[in-house]
Amino acid sequence: MDYETAVRRVTEAETRRRIARTILEALPDWFGIRESREEYIENSGTWTFFAAYRQGSPAGFLCLKETGKATAELAVMGVLPEYHRQGIGRALFEAAREEAVRRGYQFLQVKTVAMGHYEAYDRTNRFYQSMGFLEFEVFPELWDRANPCQVYVMGLAAVQEN
Repeated sequence: MDYETAVRRVTEAETRRRIARTILEALPDWFGIRESREEYIENSGTWTFFAAYRQGSPAGFLCLKETGKATAELAVMGVLPEYHRQGIGRALFEAAREEAVRRGYQFLQVKTVAMGHYEAYDRTNRFYQSMGFLEFEVFPELWDRANPCQVYVMGLAAVQEN
């Protein structure tokens, strides 16, 4: 059955944290390190927060945070496993990109584990590439040697001109 995805901005901090907790705890392949997961959950209460709903329930979320005067970052994103590959990540990304353009940012960035280390993160890398992100730089030890940090970037100037 095909259900419509509704993406909404969520403003209430505790609602943001509750949604983030529900979804991140369902994604142990990506968010299995408790300390990191808890930090994302806590910070989600302060970042710009978009939630995707299916049948009235949260199916995914994305947090956007400012990292510089011209740059915003997709700080954390998650979609419940049963909704993977159904367009929810794309819908969340589109909402975040529109918000970044509206706020006048020139670039978006996202960090993930570099390609070739874990299949789950290889899928994540392919997703970001399909959204139009370009490889910027790998920081082999930003997180640790087992999890080299791949930074992707996207210019927004062309989007703003259209």
